[in-house]
Order: sequence, then C-alpha cells, then structure tokens
Amino acid sequence: MRGCDVVVVGGGVVGLSAAWRAARQGLSVAVVDPDPGAGASHAAAGMLAPVSEVTYTEEPLLRLGLASLERWPAFRDALQEESGVDVDYRAEGTLEVAYGPDDMAYLEDLAAFEETLGLPVERLTGRECRRLEPMLSPSVRGGLLAAGDAWVNPRRVVRALMVAFERAGGALVRERVTELLIEDGEAPGVRLASGEVRRAARVVLAAGSWSAALAPGLPVRPVKGQILRLRGPKGFLTRCVRGMVHGSPAYLVPRGDGEITLGATVEELGFDGRVTAGGVYELLRDARELVPGITELELAETTVGFRPGTPDNLPLIGPAVAPGVIAATGHHRGGVLLAPVTADAVTAFLTGGDVPDAVRSCDPERDLR
Repeated sequence: MRGCDVVVVGGGVVGLSAAWRAARQGLSVAVVDPDPGAGASHAAAGMLAPVSEVTYTEEPLLRLGLASLERWPAFRDALQEESGVDVDYRAEGTLEVAYGPDDMAYLEDLAAFEETLGLPVERLTGRECRRLEPMLSPSVRGGLLAAGDAWVNPRRVVRALMVAFERAGGALVRERVTELLIEDGEAPGVRLASGEVRRAARVVLAAGSWSAALAPGLPVRPVKGQILRLRGPKGFLTRCVRGMVHGSPAYLVPRGDGEITLGATVEELGFDGRVTAGGVYELLRDARELVPGITELELAETTVGFRPGTPDNLPLIGPAVAPGVIAATGHHRGGVLLAPVTADAVTAFLTGGDVPDAVRSCDPERDLR
C-alpha cells in the first residue's frame, strides 16, 4: 500500500468495481477490507432491474439505473474475460405479478406511470403470466413484463472482481479501517486496526452502511434486509418474479444452478443482525401465494444484510468530506446494478475524465434536508 495512488475503503461490489476500473487505467490501487464481499454484496439478490423497481418520486434514480444497466454487458464481458469467472448473467427479464384486486390496481397504475416515462413494459393477463412461468399460482390475476431487466449472481461477481483486480496489479489488504485521516498539509489516509497509518493521493470511501462511522457527516444509514436462499431443480423459474401480495412486495430470483433467492424485508433497525422467525415466515408466506411450489424446495440459507440508505435513496458519488476523498456509497438496494456507472464515475474523478451525466444527481454535497 505504501505510496499507492488510491486507497479504496470497502471491498463490496461497488468498491471492488471502482478499484478494478482504476487499476485498469494504470493507477496503483489498494482495497482495504477485513473480509471482501462479506457485507451487503453477500446478501444481495443481484437484480439489474431499474424498470421494474421504478418509484414515482425517484426519476433521477431511474435514470442512473438505466445508465448502469446499459453498461452491464460490456462490464460483464471484460470482467469474465479478465477473471475467468462466469458471473451467471441472465437477461430473461422481470415478471411482476399481482395476486389480488388491490395489487392488480397498483400494477395498472404503475404500468401507466412507466408508459409516461417511455419505459418498455408489456401488460399480461394471468393466463399469459402462467404461460411464461407455469409454477405461478392460478390466483395470479395479471402482471407486467419488463423484458429488458437482467440479473447476476453477486457472489460470483465479487469473486470475479477480486481476481480481475489483483490480476490488474491491485492489492487486497484484509484489515479493518478504524479511522479516515484528514489533516491539513497531509495527503488523505486511513488508520488500520493494527494502528498502522497508510496514505495515498486519493481515498475512495466505499464502506457501505459503515461509511458514516468513518465520515460522520455522510448521511448513510443501515437498512436491514433478511433474505432466503432455496434450492430446487433447474428451470423451476426462468426469470425474476416480483409480486404484490395483499400490499406486500416479494421477489424470487432464479440462478443457473437451481438456487432461488427470496427476499427481502426492509427494516429500520440499525445493525440488528438477527434472522427472525417473523421475517422468514413473512417471506415464505408471500412467496408461497405467488409460487405455491416453493414450499417443496430446500431452505438452504438465511442471511441478513445492511443496505446503505440515504434520505433520498440516491447514492453519494463524488468528492466529499475533504480534499482527496471521493465517496462511493449509499447505494441502498442498487449496489450491484449501479456498480458499472459508479466505477466509471469514480475513475473519472480520479483521472480527470468525463463523469457520466446520470451521476451528477448523486453529488454528496447536495441538499438532503
């Protein structure tokens, strides 16, 4: 790490993506994290779904997501080529379905809103939904198909990023950062748990939900999510299924190996890492209404993750806190989706290149009152 150009604090999908891209530009880069990929990236479902996740008041986030989704195929190709790891990228789209009349009314309103934004969605009857996904409940009344949505396996993405980053000359330092050092007349730096101090020309703060502990002025908080992984036969589902069940959202994300990721709760409970009986019950209950056959699958894993939330749900990307510090945090549910555009933006800030237009709404200095 001594004398390197960039220290990246945080080895999740955002920090590793930025570090990999910076290393490919010829910068000497070190990523500091005691257990890279073990945070929110480990728990993430990996949906690349800006269209099906659109919200009425979050059009800047939609534009950011669309800009990043457009970058994902090239990002995937380069990552797989340089790492030799298949990230299980799939592009069969998202099928969003409704279970009851109120849920169907919500989907109708959502479709009308998406159409005003020019987003490509297709309205489907319940029968058409079941033709696409035969495991859906007969009670599904209808749905929307966002054919442009995709998804990846985040754990494979993290593994690929670590390999590609090190092959590009980057250094993975498996230690914990206890302090961000900002002193007049000194280059920015970090203090490690061992007490060692390391400085660099730039520090990229990509510590997710823990970013505010290192830079108290950053408005980032942990948003707890419980998520389940089920194991079943390949082809049980062929695309992402999202649904509204009596007003509660649920999603099921299939993997190429037969795993299905089921999630996720949204809980404002700080760093409460407990998997609760209530959380597991609610996830299984709602998913069973949409896809009754999931009760026959093996419950392979229960996980808790902490999404880094901000007051307006937009990430913080850009110079922040002090000269020489660049924030890349606050991605909430979208860390995997937004990794390519964030990496491009961070690299531009590091090298003086052109910052993607969609990232300008993510200025860490914006008014968040």
